[in-house]
Amino acid sequence: MGIIALIFSLIFVLIPIVLSKTLNLGLEKDTMIAVIRSIIQLFIVGYILKFVFDAESIIYIFLMVAVMIIAATLNARKKGAAIKGITWKIAVTLIFIEVLTQSILLGFNITPHTAQYIIPISGMMVGNGMVLAILFLNRFIAETEAHQDKAELILSLGGTPKQAVHIQLMTSIKASMIPTIESQKTIGLVQLPGMMSGQIIAGASPVQAVQFQLLVLFLLLTTASITSVMLGFLSYPTLFNKRMQLARSK
Repeated sequence: MGIIALIFSLIFVLIPIVLSKTLNLGLEKDTMIAVIRSIIQLFIVGYILKFVFDAESIIYIFLMVAVMIIAATLNARKKGAAIKGITWKIAVTLIFIEVLTQSILLGFNITPHTAQYIIPISGMMVGNGMVLAILFLNRFIAETEAHQDKAELILSLGGTPKQAVHIQLMTSIKASMIPTIESQKTIGLVQLPGMMSGQIIAGASPVQAVQFQLLVLFLLLTTASITSVMLGFLSYPTLFNKRMQLARSK
């Protein structure tokens, strides 16, 4: 795609702006900001990745992945401000997912040991982990607030903190995992996934594109389960004080 073609693609930006203006939605400014930011950010990332790929240095790969994890952590923590130490909990979860998935991929030679594979796959895993963390935290905080009296009743009857929030925890874990599982049920029928479409457009064999896409789907399932479960079990103890009482939300 050339610059001229890219400029013509801005037609797809004008459509939502016109609709927003016509219906008085007031989203014109936000849409323009989003578009301008995406253009600047993607071009910057593109040039950075080109430099990293050409350099073929493990240090640059590590730094790129570290930046991804930091950015994802800072964004996701906003939804869990009510949970003490949520920043490090999210960071530990994302780091664990990255180390686990890359250890398997590289250890079994599933993917090449190059930046062209490590960085994009890491980006998908960290990005998906961030979204799942946000989904889990939103639901878990809402569940604990909605059933606070029930949890306190269980505690008053001699129950443990884990027993007091067990249902809320399991409900939140399940709710955050469902979108990933459900979306994979219609892969190939309703939509062609981004990685597969990109490879096909780039000229790769559709069969090879399918193989890589299946790899990504399996990784996303792992990310979904580990993020929800690990973040959940790291988070729930901080909802209670030293006397095992449920802290009232402010």
